[in-house]
Amino acid sequence: MSVAFVFPGQGSQAVGMLSDLAAAYPEVAATFGEASEVLGYDLWSLVSEGPEKRLNQTEQTQPAMLAAGVATWRVWRAAGGAAPQLMAGHSLGEYSALVCTGSLDFPTAVGLVAARGRFMQEAVPLGQGAIAAVLGLEDGAVQSACAEGAAERPGEVAAAVNFNAPGQVVVAGHAGAVEATLARAREMGARRAVPLPMSVPVHCELMRPAMDRLGALLDEAEIRPPAIPVINNADVEVSDTAEAIRDALRRQLINPVRWVDTIRKLTELGADTVIECGPGRVLTGLMKRIDRNLKSLALNDTGALETALEESGRKS
Repeated sequence: MSVAFVFPGQGSQAVGMLSDLAAAYPEVAATFGEASEVLGYDLWSLVSEGPEKRLNQTEQTQPAMLAAGVATWRVWRAAGGAAPQLMAGHSLGEYSALVCTGSLDFPTAVGLVAARGRFMQEAVPLGQGAIAAVLGLEDGAVQSACAEGAAERPGEVAAAVNFNAPGQVVVAGHAGAVEATLARAREMGARRAVPLPMSVPVHCELMRPAMDRLGALLDEAEIRPPAIPVINNADVEVSDTAEAIRDALRRQLINPVRWVDTIRKLTELGADTVIECGPGRVLTGLMKRIDRNLKSLALNDTGALETALEESGRKS
């Protein structure tokens, strides 16, 4: 058996997440406590009690999801889980993977992703950007809808930004261009074409100001070669030097998340079991749509943790 770990990004957060694991494993509260020291506020209280609106603000969501992924990894190891052969993360989840493979120190990563969230929110004034999901169209058709939507709004951006599963693509850009893209997608036969409750148009050209600001921080951050290979989002390749990792994290902000290609890359490199390390089961659901022959497991509560331990083996 060859195991890969994947880490979710924004969208998997929820008030009360990891409460079941936290009741059984002190590593959860301890991890959030470390993050809180960096942030200057009680992150575990926000995750446990809300309010949901604040947790869903990008600047808070990103450190919360980073801490959730790292905490779940620490629980896995404390419970006797074996180290995987490969790792990957969905957007923000790439930072979780890099912490867990020893490439980034956790406090450093907390500071980076909090700034990343702030830079992303500040790159596009509230209300000017939009993000939406298109279901039931081929990737090429969605890209054509984006091109036509942007053409209807000269000077505006609309782009396919997350290729999450066959027939499931996220688009982002200026609000008007995204609205025109959705109208075109419906005309082309999309099963659904709906706005998502997030104002930051991630992974498109509108994030270039955020990319430049984040790049300056990445240049100062200590980054080491990963102990376990991590497939990056920008190129769907393994970056094994500090400079290559910095460059991939920088470019990630303006490039699409090629999640279908990422999962296929994991299988090309030998993975036959993929474990989602974090709250929820979003990536587990996507993996079943990408490759039904791939065993997919989650670690979102104690029952799921025990199942994954039994099926993937414990460390000796």
